[in-house]
Amino acid sequence: MTPAQLRTFKQALLDLREELLGRGAARIEPNRTDTTKVGGDEDEQPLNEMLQAIASNRNRNSAAILAKVDKALRKLGENPDDFGLCEECDEELLPARLKAMPYAE
Repeated sequence: MTPAQLRTFKQALLDLREELLGRGAARIEPNRTDTTKVGGDEDEQPLNEMLQAIASNRNRNSAAILAKVDKALRKLGENPDDFGLCEECDEELLPARLKAMPYAE
């Protein structure tokens, strides 16, 4: 990979890292808004649980991608010759894949 390509991928990774950190964690609302309220809208609790699951999944996915981005940035800094190679088989990753996911392993 050329030095210009490595710089392009490094910038893409830095931009993605900044975007992920800028989003912050999705807020997970409590399941019940009023602890004294037991009855009421029967759809409220399942809806809140679904929203909690969505927020939790988003937070987990963002954290996982951020960890991969940090790993790719370390690889670029420590051993740039290995960047863009599959970690399992040492074959070159397709440029289109790296463009879409510069943190691909």
